[in-house]
This record gives sequence, structure tokens and C-alpha cells, in this order.
Amino acid sequence: MFDSPSKKEECGIVGIYGTDDPAHLIHLGLYALQHRGQESAGIVISDGENVASHKGMGLISDVFKEETLDKLKGTMGIGHVRYSTTGSSMLRNAQPFLVEQIDRMFALGHNGNIVNVASLRRKLESKGAIFQTSTDSELIAHLILHKKGALEERLVKIADELKGAWSLVFLTLDSVIATRDPYGFRPLCIGRKGDAIIFASETCALDIIEADYVRDVEPGEIVIADRNGLRSVQGPRKPHRAMCIFEYIYFARPDSMIFGHGVYKVRKQLGLQAALESPVEGADMVVPMPASGNYAALGFSQGSGLPLEYGVIRNHYVGRTFIQPSASIRNLGVRLKLNPVREVLEGKKVVVVDDSIVRGTTSKLRTKTLREAGAKEIHMRISCPPIRYPCFYGIDFSSKGELIACSKTVEEVCQFIGADSLAYLSLDGMFRAMPYPEAHFCTACFTGKYPVKITEDGGKTCLECGPTDSLRWP
Repeated sequence: MFDSPSKKEECGIVGIYGTDDPAHLIHLGLYALQHRGQESAGIVISDGENVASHKGMGLISDVFKEETLDKLKGTMGIGHVRYSTTGSSMLRNAQPFLVEQIDRMFALGHNGNIVNVASLRRKLESKGAIFQTSTDSELIAHLILHKKGALEERLVKIADELKGAWSLVFLTLDSVIATRDPYGFRPLCIGRKGDAIIFASETCALDIIEADYVRDVEPGEIVIADRNGLRSVQGPRKPHRAMCIFEYIYFARPDSMIFGHGVYKVRKQLGLQAALESPVEGADMVVPMPASGNYAALGFSQGSGLPLEYGVIRNHYVGRTFIQPSASIRNLGVRLKLNPVREVLEGKKVVVVDDSIVRGTTSKLRTKTLREAGAKEIHMRISCPPIRYPCFYGIDFSSKGELIACSKTVEEVCQFIGADSLAYLSLDGMFRAMPYPEAHFCTACFTGKYPVKITEDGGKTCLECGPTDSLRWP
């Protein structure tokens, strides 16, 4: 799990065409995607002639009430839950981003991160563009407005200018459109509920509204849902994919299917590989670090033959926005969210399974808490390799300075967090657990091999693939 309160997931997007009550269905879909963004939420609805929208800061339950949803009348719409990778956390940056001009209207929701924002923004501003927000989503809107043709034609044209990761849903007065970047970094799927067509970041959003999964939006593909049904335009695509491997390791819900494959089995297989690579002789039990370590711990338990025990209990009612005004309160905050079970841990040699270590600070506090609860030995097993490189494609660790594995060896990390032993899953072990070959994934946070190379402006300008030793870090 992310071991800093500031570590966040991604954004979640939903689009629906052809239903009498899109607002309530989108609302439910966003609930299912709440794990992907907890800073703000929004819904935009069209009835074919007019649009209605509502956005706010906070969780879905904070932003939308029944009376609000009842006012959003139409037959199609898009929704978004956000956390900020580009652009600060404030209402004006909340999505969907609505563009209204004399002769056109569209709204967009974005999951991902555009890495050449600075150069594109300078170019657009030199042509007279005025920006109202600090998001890369507004940049996409401006690029579209500077092109000609139907919206899908404009999307084909801007695909070569944009560099980075994007899964997008668009709403016009008479259609809903979905597209992914040419590498396919971020997931986006297509579903059906009767005559309605649904787009969503993960299939769990389809499940909650009892929709059927149809297929994924392909990398570079533009899918249009309108009165003529469903049609597709294939835009630029790369010869190989770069699906974010961290979606399988941490981001996506375990009950989702992303990139066409179930997350649950992958996470369990990651834990099984960790058990094969790094067994702990004489251990008494396997303890998952909830909730992100649960399924890898199950795999470790099955692979090692050790019993799985829930030695740490998660308080589901503590949000990620828990205020931590002092070090002493921060320490109590760790216990408030995850509390050890003394009768399970006392005098035991435990294997604690977690999905990742980023900064190490919270892992250190939790190890200390487990010892205070009586654990005799604590052996940490991490179901992915060490995270040594920043991500510029939509994951919120974007500087090497905050990555403990960048500056410390495994032994030094182990000493820092206070464990008796620490082992990460190897790269080969991680790939053996995946449903697709290594070449299909972006693994830049582990390997430093960036599908889209970051070269300047602190990760805001990029060129296509090149030697990774030319990277300059912010």
C-alpha cells in the first residue's frame, strides 16, 4: 500500500449514452470508482438540446444528494472522480471540464497525465488561448478547439501532439465518446445495459449498475455512441502497448477486470510468486496489510502453506483526508486506520505482506505498532519490485527524492522500517504473475524505461522513446 497519507490513486471516469436516467447510473458508477479519486467529483448530463452539470469537492456522498441528481435530466452524460496529478486540488479544477461556445459544446473527463503540458501550453497561449485552470484536461480542450472537423476527427489530429497517458470520455449534445492514448496506459472499458452504452475506467462500475462488459477501448481507438449506435475510429497507435502494471498491483479494485483480465487472480499470483522467491523459515502465519495486501497475502499463504491470519484490522470509516497536525497525532492516525490484534500477533513470527513501499515512513510506524502488539519477528514481503523511479503518467510519486528504494538498498530499507527481514518480488516474478508479456506493460517506476521519454521542464516536456540514460530528473 502507499505508505504516505499523501499518496493517492488516479481518476475515475464514466460515460453513459441512451438511458432515461443517466445521472443516477453515473452516480452509482462513480461510487464504484471512488478508490480512484477522492478530492472532487462531477457529472454533466445532456438531453440533446441542453446540458446540466454539478461538481464539488470531496467524496461522492458529499457532492451528490438525491435532490441534486433529480435535477440532472437527460439521456446521456459523463462523470468523473478526481485526484490531482496535474493541477492543484480546488473546485475550478474539478471535472468533467465543460466547454461552451456559440457553435459547439462538449464536456470531458480525463484519467492520466499529459507530460508535454508546458510546451503545448506556451504554444497555445502564443495563439491567444486563455487558460482558466491548471489542469492538463483544459489543455486537451484548447487543442481540440484549435482543430477543425467533427470531434472524433479532432481527436485523431491531437493524438500526435499529446504525449503521455490519457483515457478520456466526452459528452456532446448528441453523443458520448471515449478514447485512449496510443500506448493504452490507462484502462477504459465498454459495457451495455439494455440499449444503453456505458464507458468506465473499471468493470466494477459496470457491475454496480448491472451492465454487461463488452470489451475494452483499444489503444488509440475513438469509440462513438450516438443515435446510430456504436462505431469506432482507429487513431494513431504504437507498435507495442504500455499498460500501467501498477493498475494490477495496487490501483484497480480486486473485483474489476482491467485490460481484459481480472485483478484478483493477478494479485493472488503476485503473492504466490513472492512465497516461492522469499520463503520465511519457521514463520507462524501470514498477515496481510489491509486492504491492498489482502490478495497477495492469500497467494503467499497458499504458496507457502502458512495459515493466513488477520492480525491487522482496518477501520473503514477513516478517510484519506484525516488531519494530522503533529507527529504524535500522525502516529495515532496510523493506529486509527489500521489496528493490530494482540491476541493474534503476540509471541508470533509473522510474514507481513504488502503491495509496495514508496517512502517507508508509514511502513516504519506500522512495524513499530506490530512489535508493540507483541509480534516476535516481522518479515516484510512486498508483492512488487522496489519503486526506484518517478511516474509521469498519472501516479502521484513524481520525484526521486520521495522514493526510499531510490537511495537505499533493500537491507537499508529493512533497517529503516524496523523489520527483521524484507524481500521484494523480483521483476521476473512480477511478470510471471501477469496475464500478458512484459512488452505489453509500462514498468518505468521499477526499471526507469519510459515509453514516453521525459527530458526537460521537470517532466513537463517529452520526446518519443530514446535512451533512458538521458533522463534528467526534476
